[in-house]
Amino acid sequence: MAEEDSDLEAIRQKRLAQLQEEQLAAQQAEEQQRQIENQRQMILKGILTNEARERLANIKLAKPEYATKLENQLIQLASTGRVTNKITDNQLKKLLTQLTQTKREGKITFKRR
Repeated sequence: MAEEDSDLEAIRQKRLAQLQEEQLAAQQAEEQQRQIENQRQMILKGILTNEARERLANIKLAKPEYATKLENQLIQLASTGRVTNKITDNQLKKLLTQLTQTKREGKITFKRR
């Protein structure tokens, strides 16, 4: 009976250690994700005017997938050195228009008898 209790306690300790390792790994991944997001925001803050940042925030609320694509495109432009001045609200609108035009538009036709 005592041997079974010690085996059970060993299994519990092993499982507890495993859960603690998983929790630590999850915390590290979350912290890394936060750091990446902070870096993205700093880059965007450096290349966008205040009005453009406000527009991007509004887009992020309405259509997060478009905002992410637009942010990625802006960061890519900045990393390749193609952004010399801060991007204005009008320039951001043009980029957004280009991004939405690449989306395939569906066409519905009705056949009448």
